[in-house]
Amino acid sequence: MTRFSAARMSAARMVVLFTMVLVAAGVLSAGPAAADPPAPPGTPTATSFDGISTVGPLFRGGLDQRHSCTASVVASPRHDLLLAAAHCVSGTAAGWKFAPGYDGGRTPYGVWTVTHAYVDSRWSDGQDPQHDYAILQVAHQVIDGRDEGIEDVTGANILALAPRSGEPITDVAYNSGIGDQPIRCTTTVYDTDGYPSFNCHGYVGGSSGSPWLSTVPGTHETFVQGLIGGLHQGGCYEYTSYSPAFHLDVYRLLLRATFGVHPDTVPQAGSDGC
Repeated sequence: MTRFSAARMSAARMVVLFTMVLVAAGVLSAGPAAADPPAPPGTPTATSFDGISTVGPLFRGGLDQRHSCTASVVASPRHDLLLAAAHCVSGTAAGWKFAPGYDGGRTPYGVWTVTHAYVDSRWSDGQDPQHDYAILQVAHQVIDGRDEGIEDVTGANILALAPRSGEPITDVAYNSGIGDQPIRCTTTVYDTDGYPSFNCHGYVGGSSGSPWLSTVPGTHETFVQGLIGGLHQGGCYEYTSYSPAFHLDVYRLLLRATFGVHPDTVPQAGSDGC
């Protein structure tokens, strides 16, 4: 199951409705519903938990509306940047809300407002799935009389290169909804035509952008080595997820966002090819 945005989910419902009309009219014949291929043996299942401070859902409207994608706080000099999937972003993203640690509708680390979006030119020009990542800047807040960036409140994950096949990662995600809890799964990475991949049941619409996390050896720090996105905008089946392979380009984007150079107006994502 692909990680549809809310708009693309509505389009999908329209296709289903149109197909049902054709079936009723006798233009198409009804048949058994196509099922996903079976998952590989031993595929784990993600479980709900009460969340972590650096990961949260993105709300295009207010928190009384459904969230549609996941983002995470990434370490930066101004303490004000998020990592997300580019296919989740459209326009400038200004005014979108991010709720780190969101848990059952609670916002223990506040609600932060997106001001700018940055994507690689290979995404904005051709939607290259290997560059399906975005950096979002969020506004500082005055807390107890001090000017604070989001990282000052939540901490942050350190941007790192793509994991190798055989390495473990933990993905923390919010499936599309409202008043819900995040899910997480620790599993092993493998390669699919140059895209880091993992198998775990439970990642559906809304999980796009969720970070692939690993512990920095000998420290209390956490790397972010990928996110759900890339090939087929994250995957066609709920048990297989992909990531763009993080190389030097992702650091260049982080650097551009750090200095606030030329924020982007991001085009709407096209088909995921599923």
